[in-house]
Amino acid sequence: MIRAGVSGLLLAASAPALAEEARFCPNRPSLGASGCTTLPGQVQVELSISDRAFDEDADTREEVFLHGDVTLRTGVTRRDEVQIGWTPFGTVRVRDKATGTLERTHGTGDVTLGWRHALSHPDGAAVSIAVQPYVTLPVGHSGVGAGDWAAGVVLPVSWELDEQWTLGFTGQLAAATDEDGVGRHFDGLGVFGLGYALTDALTATAELAIDRDDDPLDHATRTMAGASVAWQVGKRAQLDVLTVVGLNDDTTDVRFVVGGALLF
Repeated sequence: MIRAGVSGLLLAASAPALAEEARFCPNRPSLGASGCTTLPGQVQVELSISDRAFDEDADTREEVFLHGDVTLRTGVTRRDEVQIGWTPFGTVRVRDKATGTLERTHGTGDVTLGWRHALSHPDGAAVSIAVQPYVTLPVGHSGVGAGDWAAGVVLPVSWELDEQWTLGFTGQLAAATDEDGVGRHFDGLGVFGLGYALTDALTATAELAIDRDDDPLDHATRTMAGASVAWQVGKRAQLDVLTVVGLNDDTTDVRFVVGGALLF
């Protein structure tokens, strides 16, 4: 009886840990961010297999290709995680319509370091709120990297309305790198999202984003719409696709992203 009682206590004590053994909550493929944090001892890898953007105006056509864009997330406490993001290789191609000349730049991108602290519901359930300061280090190749450091803070909020519908908002304030690669300026972003669970494993999300960029060379307000589908393969893997369409002339015309996430 004593042995059975001890065994019961051990099982009861370990139940919460078992319940959260796989806290899997990718940011992907959202334009915004999640308030969920990775548990200590776990590493979540989020990878873009292909990330392509196209923008065209009266004079030029620009294409940006990012290959293997990756973010590593690991828990420090039950409410805190650290993040490291890097673009291993990127290509930028700009074609002059009048002359037909093609300018091509390629190389590695910058590194971004972030810290996420969950203010409520670090598992992403109910009303989940977090704060995430970050800094970007200018280690990338000119033309692919920004050219100077940047920093900011992200505030992700999500609200599970029921078992199928989720509302989301992500706010971001940043000291973004100037377009000429020297100095910084104010940049504010807001992303509004609505997610719907088609099945237990398949979720579709629609988003609207507004970005105010006060770059000294080109003050602009950019608006875009995103549509994504995420397919969770088991408890520790996800495949996803994202399409983003620019809604005004200051915004990149279209962007396609394919990738996924793994939890170790």
